[in-house]
Amino acid sequence: MKTLRDIELTGKRVLVRVDFNVPMNEAGEITDDLRIRTVLPTLRYLLEQKARVIVCTHMGRPKGQRVEKYSLAPAAAYLANLLGQPVPLAPDCIGPEVAAAVAALQDGQILMLENLRFHPEEEKNDPEFSRQLASVADVYVNDAFAVSHRAHASVVGVTLHVREKAAGFLLQKEVEYFHRSIDAPQRPLVAIVGGAKVSGKLEALRNMLGRVDKMIIGGAMANTFLKSQGYGVGASKVEDDLLTTADALLRQAREKNIKVYLPVDVIVADRFAPDAVCKQVTVQDIPDNWMALDIGPASVVCFNEVLADAKTIVWNGPMGAFEMDAFARGTMAMAHTVAASHALSVTGGGDSNAAIAQSGEADNISYMSTGGGAFLEMMEGKILPGVKALD
Repeated sequence: MKTLRDIELTGKRVLVRVDFNVPMNEAGEITDDLRIRTVLPTLRYLLEQKARVIVCTHMGRPKGQRVEKYSLAPAAAYLANLLGQPVPLAPDCIGPEVAAAVAALQDGQILMLENLRFHPEEEKNDPEFSRQLASVADVYVNDAFAVSHRAHASVVGVTLHVREKAAGFLLQKEVEYFHRSIDAPQRPLVAIVGGAKVSGKLEALRNMLGRVDKMIIGGAMANTFLKSQGYGVGASKVEDDLLTTADALLRQAREKNIKVYLPVDVIVADRFAPDAVCKQVTVQDIPDNWMALDIGPASVVCFNEVLADAKTIVWNGPMGAFEMDAFARGTMAMAHTVAASHALSVTGGGDSNAAIAQSGEADNISYMSTGGGAFLEMMEGKILPGVKALD
């Protein structure tokens, strides 16, 4: 991939795909600006180089219709405040009014296009929509890692109609950290995989078994693996249709001499509620009508020992239902351990990053990926369409 520093930018119209799909409250105020702040280095560099910057992104799921609550007006105002200069919002993302707004841009000025997903053609990667989107640009920059696993018009189709294209600093950093952690890691490489479902991470598990030295499995998905080994898991969430698959994955790991670590104890509750009755039990003693909602303290000690000599740690998915205090201790403990390690630590996925932020350890993680689905697809060994399009 070319990067920004490989292209002469002065006076050029640069279309930058970012991901400003940020959470907002009922008053229309942005409640988490991480996705905006992470692309500031790219936008500031373009403005310093006296480019004419055209920002495009999506917000929410308007399903191809103009829905006012998904307008990018709050994002444009927020970005203007961060940059310290006006960021006008175009009335649309294609069409004559957009072309006129771009033509009026001077060197070092910036414009934001309205929500791409107000047009159904965006998600369909429609050729004509892609061509119209590209018609206002001399250079295309992708700095939206979080949507680079989507073959959408603003991610893939547009690249066919712009002569010069490059990765922004965020996308470049995402790919570099993934390479350092998965493709060419310092070993031992330990993967921590959690979350709710085995099904959503099946291909990632299969691919990672060919790359890691050790793997820790936690969260609700651990229940499926435990049950596949003959443990009773009570009323815990289980994917019964994947028991054979889970058993096969563990056998495959043994054949490759890769250690896979499952919880040895869990925190169980009589119901899924903040005020539920909870207790710690071994995985052999989960009561029939109770559900496992977090890893227990003995599992934390075991997992800490697994991570003690790690040189690289990749983490995707929490160890339990950390949104409730009663079931957050396992995930918080893992966050503290990973943060205190001397390993290169890379985390991905919204839940993982939210848990790390909750633990107060965000500054002590080597890199927190901005992409959930994109991070997972890279764990599966896939080349992201948005990355491939820049090649």
